[in-house]
Amino acid sequence: MKYQLFTYRTDSRPSVTGLLVGEYAYDLDQLAADAGLGLPATSIDALLEDWETTHARLHDLAVSVFKAPPQNESARLDLESLQFAPFLQRPGTIYAAGANYRDHVEAMARAFNMKLSLDPRSEGIAPWHFIKPGRGSLVAHKQAVDIPEGVRMLDWEAELAVVIGKRASRVSIEDALNYVAGYTCANDLSARDRLRREQVDPSSPFRFDWIGHKCFTGSCPLGPYLTPAQFVEDPENLNIKLSRNGEWVQDSNTRNHMYGVAEQIAYLSQTIDLFPGDVLLTGTPAGVGMESHTFLDRGDVLKVWIDGLGELETTIR
Repeated sequence: MKYQLFTYRTDSRPSVTGLLVGEYAYDLDQLAADAGLGLPATSIDALLEDWETTHARLHDLAVSVFKAPPQNESARLDLESLQFAPFLQRPGTIYAAGANYRDHVEAMARAFNMKLSLDPRSEGIAPWHFIKPGRGSLVAHKQAVDIPEGVRMLDWEAELAVVIGKRASRVSIEDALNYVAGYTCANDLSARDRLRREQVDPSSPFRFDWIGHKCFTGSCPLGPYLTPAQFVEDPENLNIKLSRNGEWVQDSNTRNHMYGVAEQIAYLSQTIDLFPGDVLLTGTPAGVGMESHTFLDRGDVLKVWIDGLGELETTIR
């Protein structure tokens, strides 16, 4: 029985964990208490610390709830009226892959007359990542993100996000997916006009500013749900889309990854240990604003949809 986790806030509690089973959402604290479920804590951050154990217990709970929804009606939530919160309150490191969809690389090469490799593996080119800060950049489903002061070229990037569920150190590609707790939707918002410091000489190593480009408050909408890896049959065959004000501008599939989820995890873990609560953004497909020099305006509504994972909504203000 598939279940998904999410976090919401109330007037008295800044973060409460919810459980989505079928079409119904529930307060996990109340369900766990009613079932006598032995969980030391119910925040998603805490659940990830011993994910193998807690996932098994949550799955059993989801099965029992699905079989008898009337018995759990007092714990039911109205998803439409909930105020979502980032489902990770204490996120680890956010690693983000660049230039990792064939269709995106092809589109960027055409738009800017660049020579970009469509088969980096054959050329001995390793995956390429940058880092986004956790607590400052994460925002939840249906939250608004302010355009950073002075930015005129704010762009969107729909991404499959991977949440790590146990410490990964020098793991193999074959074993890498065993370290994944689950998957969710992400939007890697990017301030394109902050990437290059035009007043700096082009030969200078200080010309490029990846902090200004990728790291600002709200730059990583994530959610709305954490879908356990058990319920994602193949992360390399998921339809992924992004709409701007109701119009689909990105429409692809993760099979266009140049480096798959397992390869990225294995590669990163050769250099640095990955920990529960770390997040991996796996790249974006064709259709970003930079390709057509079209950027976000205040009032725009973005929706990232990934097959089986849900839909993440963000308003730009």
